[in-house]
Amino acid sequence: MSRIWAGADCGKTHHHTLVLDADGSTLLSRRVANDEPELLKLIGDVLDLADGGRTTWALDMTGGEPGLLIALLVNHGQELVYIPGIAVNR
Repeated sequence: MSRIWAGADCGKTHHHTLVLDADGSTLLSRRVANDEPELLKLIGDVLDLADGGRTTWALDMTGGEPGLLIALLVNHGQELVYIPGIAVNR
């Protein structure tokens, strides 16, 4: 697989992540607790889906609630972009 996209709707206690392939097909849709073991499992599962290809992660927040997720993604060398919620609603 050449590239997949993982988008996270971030919340205080849980995040919902949707992973799409290049054709827009859903590869994974999962709600996870905002805690390290669950987030590490999510990251591992997404990287497995990428099968050596690139993954771009998009988050709707830059600090606070997704802070742990952001730190884990950075520590795993993942490409991370910010897409404000208002852009999605328009």
